[in-house]
Formats: sequence, structure tokens, C-alpha cells
Amino acid sequence: MRLRFLGGAGEVGRSAVLVNDDLLLDFGMKTGNPPDFPAGGARGVDPEAVVVSHGHLDHAGAVPALLSGDARPAIHWTPPTRELALTLARDTLKLHGGTYRCPFTGNDLKRLTEVSTPHGYGEPFEAAGHEITLYDAGHIPGSAHVLVDDGDTRLLYTGDFHVDERRGDGTASAGADGRESSPGGQRLVPGSTARPDADVVVCESTYADVEHEARAEVEERFVESVRTTLWEGGSVVVPAFAIGRTQEMLLICEAYDIPCYVDGMGKQVTEMLRQYPGFVRDPEALRRAISHARFVTGRDGQRERIVDSGTVVVTTSGMLSGGPAMTYIPAIRSNPVNKITLTGYQVEGTPGRELLDTGSAEIDGRVMPVSARVESYDFSAHADREGLLGFLGAYRDATVLVNHGDRCAAFAAELDADGFDAAAPSLGETVVL
Repeated sequence: MRLRFLGGAGEVGRSAVLVNDDLLLDFGMKTGNPPDFPAGGARGVDPEAVVVSHGHLDHAGAVPALLSGDARPAIHWTPPTRELALTLARDTLKLHGGTYRCPFTGNDLKRLTEVSTPHGYGEPFEAAGHEITLYDAGHIPGSAHVLVDDGDTRLLYTGDFHVDERRGDGTASAGADGRESSPGGQRLVPGSTARPDADVVVCESTYADVEHEARAEVEERFVESVRTTLWEGGSVVVPAFAIGRTQEMLLICEAYDIPCYVDGMGKQVTEMLRQYPGFVRDPEALRRAISHARFVTGRDGQRERIVDSGTVVVTTSGMLSGGPAMTYIPAIRSNPVNKITLTGYQVEGTPGRELLDTGSAEIDGRVMPVSARVESYDFSAHADREGLLGFLGAYRDATVLVNHGDRCAAFAAELDADGFDAAAPSLGETVVL
């Protein structure tokens, strides 16, 4: 088996691995100005088929570009991943179509729907002469580990994944107010338990050097902080990624009876996920969370009224790089009673990271000092160091190739010292197994 790493090697973003020259695993983009795409771009590969692990930009954002010209590779994914990838692609085309920030056209996007084939978990299918099976990766709805069998070698490509915290009885505990606390992981999706046999594992390592705080403790700190601000008469803006994080925050707000609004692309994604109850942990809890939240229309000055009403607004974008957050942050920034609670990792160079580091940020083209309190909470949907090591414990006899992280080489060296056959491929490298 030949693996060519076109992206995601020693970095987070633009994931793409070419298997045996004709099967492509993911084809993402790395956000930035300018954005980065897999090495060689769409013209640098000519796959017969593509399997997409999940619907985040860094794994699926450039997939439509593979359908330009005469190319028509078959695209395989789970049903939610298909819907999420199309939603992101339409948004990219709307915001950046015709510029260097959008590597595809409307026609490419239309062709994508014509060559798409959805698959459920645990249902083997054929793609480019390989047998493929998707397993629940526990990252976002529809996310998948991809098992590839070429007849000689079995490759497990993890994509991004999350595992639940180890709990004695596997049950949720009750909070101090009698409401159900965190189930030991994300409320939206259960952590991955899949450990299919494999000869080679391409493993993500985003948080290889981090130990996440217990999810229940993160929730409790967040809830206490938000309740304090509301009691003081302030408003709380909760920037959140549209896919996964927005729904997670709505579930938390409902569980603790915190009034909230939801705005941005997260509204569309939330409604769409109702169509796929089999891909979430608790469909009834999601239904309650949707009923509990108030969806912002943006008409007749609604956003301006909301920020003055002492409430919680869950809104895109998660790193303050666009979306309705551009309205809410300027409106609340000057009052120290108000609060901004960042709920995900802030990539260096983004306004969210700048706000954390300096107390000011470039919002909608203007650098603004922020007097409102700024807090950060780790609601990560990735496995941390303990989770990664626990997962890889099932693959001590396999070759482990570490990718999708800022310190892939260091983590691979640690694994190697612990008896694993581990390495960290470099960008553009071809590994023969």
C-alpha cells in the first residue's frame, strides 16, 4: 500500500491522503488569508474515488474542486457528512466565489450532488478497488473512521475523533440542581468505541500534548459564569463553530435551563441534524434544545434588541472571523458586565486568538478594545492525550503514522520510545507499506 500525504502532515488543516494513487481520503482546506489547499491542488490528483471522514472545512472544504474539468470521482461519506459538506461549500461559494479563497465553481458544486453516495456505519462498500467500512468516530454527527482494505493491507484512517471519559458505570451524574450533568463526553454525539483490526493506523494528534479538563467540570464552570453575568444584568455572547459546537452549547443551555438565542449558520445546521436522529447521542435531548432556544431572524433590528436584553447568544463564527458575531461583539464590548465566552480552540492569527492574547481584536475591519470579560472553555471534540493513547493501545502491533497536529514528530517519537512502530510523515511524503 502506498500513502501520499498531501495535507495534514505536521499541521492542522487541509487533510488529504492519497491511497494507492487512486483512492483519496479527505480533501480539506486550511483557513487563513490566503487559505491553504492540499499540495498540488485539485489538478495534482486524479482519484477514482474519494472518501470524506466528516463535514468540517479542514477535511471536506475543497472536495468540490475535484470535480472541475472532466474529472468525476465518486464521493463517499455518511448522510450527515454529505449535508454538512454541501452546506459549507455553498457558504464558501457565497462568500468567496470567484476569488482565490474559493477553489471551485457553482458547476463543480452541482456535480458534487451527482456523484455522491452516502453510507451508514459498519456497511462495507467498494471504492477504487478497495473495500471501505466507516465507523463512528464520535467527533461530530456523521464523522467516521475510515477502514481501507486493498487485499493485502488494512489501513485505519481516524479522521478526527473523540472518546468519552472513563466512568465506572458509564452513566451520567446529576448536577447540584438535580439536572443531568455531562454524560462524560459531548452531549451531541457519543465518543467512539470502534477499534477495527488494522495493520496501519493514520492517527490524528490535535491534542497529543493536552489533557482535557473533565467535561462535567467545564460545563459547571461555564454555567456558573453565565448565570452570574445574567444575574448582574449583562449579556453573554458565545461564539461557536456552526457544526457540532453550536448544537453542544444549545444542549448545555437546555440542560441547565439557561435562556438563549442561536444565530448564524448554526441555525441551519441544527435544523438539518434533526433529520438524522441515528447520528446523535440523544435525539429527544436535541429536540428539547431546539425548542428551548430562540432562533434569530435578524429582521427589524432584532440583533440590536437582543444584546440589550440580558441574555445568551450562541453565534458564529467560533473564531470571530465573520458571521453575526460581527454585530454582537461591537455591541457588548464596552460594558465590563457583559461577557464573551469562547468555546473552541482559537487558531493563531484569528481575531478570537488576538482577543484572548491582547484584549482587543480586529472586528469587521476595525481594531476594537474590549472591556467585556473574555473567557475560554475547552469543549473540544477531539481526543486528548489520554484518549489518543487509550485508542492506540489497541494497535500496538500496527504501524502508526501520526498526522493532523502541531507536534506530530514529537508524539510519534514518544510512541516509538514506548514500543510502537510510529512515524510522522512530512508534507508531500509517500509512505510505502
